[in-house]
Amino acid sequence: MDLGLAGKRALVFGASRGLGHAVAAALAAEGARVAIAARPSDRLEGARVRCGAEVAVAVDLDQPGAAGGAVRAVTAQWGGLDILVTNTGGPAKATFEQLDRGGWQHGFESLWLSATDAIAAALPGMRAQGWGRVLLVTSVAAREPMPGLTVSNGLRAGLLALAKDLARDVAKDGVTVNALLPGYTRTERMDELGVTDALVAAQVPAGRMGTPAEFAAVAAFLASVHASYVTGQAVAVDGGWLRSI
Repeated sequence: MDLGLAGKRALVFGASRGLGHAVAAALAAEGARVAIAARPSDRLEGARVRCGAEVAVAVDLDQPGAAGGAVRAVTAQWGGLDILVTNTGGPAKATFEQLDRGGWQHGFESLWLSATDAIAAALPGMRAQGWGRVLLVTSVAAREPMPGLTVSNGLRAGLLALAKDLARDVAKDGVTVNALLPGYTRTERMDELGVTDALVAAQVPAGRMGTPAEFAAVAAFLASVHASYVTGQAVAVDGGWLRSI
């Protein structure tokens, strides 16, 4: 299936590795012009080359206004933006009792405000051109809290309501807004959390972790011309882990 993404301009955050990198590669493979944005590091340029992106933007999402600035920079360079993928690394593992105000503030800045800043910078142009795709990468923890991930559980759930709210506002302008909920997927994040294959096999009906490419394929479809009537949705890519509907 031709997804109709050839020449579309896409910006993917958190794309130096993991799910963001896989999404960037999937969009580039479909002919989209891709810019990746990630924390400054010596691997950013290599990541750009590996996924086929045209542009790499160094951005620290912990810094106020950084995400919006990255959107404006890419938009100015390309004369517009068609696809925005918000994505951040998960907060450190902590229970409610282990968190202080600084921990919550850090999570709010990186998870929530980076997404809203980026979307606020991208939406006016998308609405004016009558076409756009906004994808918020969240987590299955947004629907079913995971032990020890209190900041992620709380803030990512709010992003689902935000996606639904925004979708209703901009649907008439040809812009869709959807959330993607990855489950246990074989990325560096699983190693950081100490998640093993045996643990996943016992919890996930599919009996294994997902792959970044499987997740990215769903993202590419939601970004495509064929998904124009899919908006305000929270799509889980989790091997059946979620129990709720």
